[in-house]
Amino acid sequence: MSGLAAREAALRILASVPRQPTLRIPLDDALGTVLAEPLVSPLDLPAWTNSAMDGYATRGEDVRGANAERPVRLRVVEVIPAGAFPTRALQPGECARIFTGAPLPAGADGVIRQEDTDLGRDTVEIRSDRDAGVNLRLAGEDIRRGATVLEAGTELGAAELGVLASLAVAHPLVFRRPRVGILGGGDEIVDVDQPEEILSGRKVASSNSHTLHALVRLAGGEPLNLGLARDTPESVRAHLARAPECDLLVTTAGISVGEHDHLRDVVAEIGGSLDFWKLRMRPGAPVGFGRVLGVPWIGLPGNPVSTMVTFELFVRPAIRAMAGHASPFRRATQVRAAEHISLRPMLQHFLRAVVTDTASGPEARLTGPQGSGILTSMVRANALLIVPEGQHETPKGSQMSAMVLNDPIHSTEPGF
Repeated sequence: MSGLAAREAALRILASVPRQPTLRIPLDDALGTVLAEPLVSPLDLPAWTNSAMDGYATRGEDVRGANAERPVRLRVVEVIPAGAFPTRALQPGECARIFTGAPLPAGADGVIRQEDTDLGRDTVEIRSDRDAGVNLRLAGEDIRRGATVLEAGTELGAAELGVLASLAVAHPLVFRRPRVGILGGGDEIVDVDQPEEILSGRKVASSNSHTLHALVRLAGGEPLNLGLARDTPESVRAHLARAPECDLLVTTAGISVGEHDHLRDVVAEIGGSLDFWKLRMRPGAPVGFGRVLGVPWIGLPGNPVSTMVTFELFVRPAIRAMAGHASPFRRATQVRAAEHISLRPMLQHFLRAVVTDTASGPEARLTGPQGSGILTSMVRANALLIVPEGQHETPKGSQMSAMVLNDPIHSTEPGF
């Protein structure tokens, strides 16, 4: 059967897309980007041993043995709020009123919580020794000066941004988010700013453009809407002229062999290249890849489900690789078929499914009809169930591979 296998297509695309340049961006803009250099700590964190409680900084030898019947009385020599520093070391029989986060004075080795005292100001009565030598955050117990805290290639989430902030990194060096141009097409398509055309049934909404806009953002790219091309070579050519504004061009529809499908011909006319344009898979056989005006281009089919599935398999990994991720692909996990699956075409199938955890392991059930125009099947699905090429019958209970769509663990190799 003619056409390329989906795995080979994904690997070819990844080998041809460039990693983006690095730049420094404001910390609050860095969520979801990939760190381009290792983060080595310039200081200990905490920078000094500090109190984990509101209470009294004490010397353990002064308070051990204290209880409600035989309390220990100590002289309060200073008050240390958070943000202040102690002015002197503690001597025998002395303590300091201290608050959470404040540095411990020299000589102190613990903090008695205020609930175990009489809250005295000049002298304080210690009524329990349970906190002798505890309630401290030791200097450097979180991060040591000179330690590599985050490796290059780390995706920056909320916790990572907090670490960067704690080390005074205001502008981390990251890989630039790839700019992904999205071009739709078709005389029957209009955008949602023409609701009367859509609701009357005269035209079809450009759902793919908005779906792809969201998918590009979720993958870590910056979407750029290039509009909707009409079914004429002139319109397609005019829209493709904007390709150099992008790092990656993604088109939908127009790549098949119909008399109104002009995309491949126009790409050739303007000096573009076409590596492949047909795959042995369903949904989404008409997938193309090449270059347009020097920009990597992935041509997706127009049916909504086909668009989303092929984005997941080919565009999302490309965006992640361009953004600096070393593991761009979702991994495949083993699941058990919850029902018999019967398929006719001798193709590799990616079926919309719901994977649930059961007592005997993950189980996958199809969302229902698998037509490539049933977009709601993608709403219900949390996984793509992978059926190997030529496997017509899959009995209930069979072990299968699936790509769980919210799985945070990724792989260097395709999971299909």
